[in-house]
Amino acid sequence: MPIKIPNDLPASQILKKENIFVMDETRATSQRIRPLKICIVNIMPTKITTETQLLRLLSNTPLQIEVDWVCMESHVSKNTPQEHLLAFYKTFSEIKDNRYDGLIVTGAPVEKLKFEDVDYWQEMEAIFEWAKTNVFSSFFICWASQAALHHYYGIEKHELKEKLTGVYFHHTNVDKMKRKILRGFDYQFYAPHSRYTTVIAEDIRTVDSLDILATSDEAGVYLVAEKDGSRFFVTGHPEYDPDTLDKEYRRDLAKGDDCVMPKNYYRGDDIQGEIQVKWRSHAYLLFSNWLNYYVYQETPYDLNELDQIKNK
Repeated sequence: MPIKIPNDLPASQILKKENIFVMDETRATSQRIRPLKICIVNIMPTKITTETQLLRLLSNTPLQIEVDWVCMESHVSKNTPQEHLLAFYKTFSEIKDNRYDGLIVTGAPVEKLKFEDVDYWQEMEAIFEWAKTNVFSSFFICWASQAALHHYYGIEKHELKEKLTGVYFHHTNVDKMKRKILRGFDYQFYAPHSRYTTVIAEDIRTVDSLDILATSDEAGVYLVAEKDGSRFFVTGHPEYDPDTLDKEYRRDLAKGDDCVMPKNYYRGDDIQGEIQVKWRSHAYLLFSNWLNYYVYQETPYDLNELDQIKNK
């Protein structure tokens, strides 16, 4: 949250030059406050687990948030009870007339399929188009980041030789460190990945409005953003719990699949060893920066004004 300080306090100008968000008394007394409205399109098969993961990260700020959960109308969920979906979820057709401060679209285990072969692809494209006018800032995770890059910019995904799974060392783009989404980041950090496909940095660099903000020598592009902060693309899974990769790996082993052990995850690469949790602080910071700097501070008080903002 911003620091409220007197208008003429000398520290005000110093902090502003350091890109620290301060709010002077004039702005503070005139500010109108309301809960942020966030739409989360949850296409992960383990929806209840993903709900907990995302809400844990979103709640790590003093901001008041209202969440609408959305599931695919064109897809039958096999891993989440229908009673849960009916009680807590809406369909896109039910919320398409709403406006939101933020949108989050989760990953999904469909990377090996062509986008057009995913049974809910047309519905997903409709959501992407709707977000252009009805959402202030969007946050796409893993498969959703690849899908959104493809829809908005024509960027293709590429299948990897084997599954990319584990916790990987990343580095920020030093030239982009003034971007507020990176506020408080170390130059190096860890993040989990679990996917079979990737996007190529050279393809992203052909789009002038996109910035690559963080990459990994092993895992490739990690964080991409529209220069105006309207869209963020995260190719990994910062929301993962400490044991999520472990559960995925043991599930695949039980199936008898030719699976890859998560890298940099078990101490000594021993499945019975301690799980090395290195990404949680980064995950909290990433989500809180997005909520604070690109949603809370920038979104209009009256969401009906999105029409004017998006049509500029």
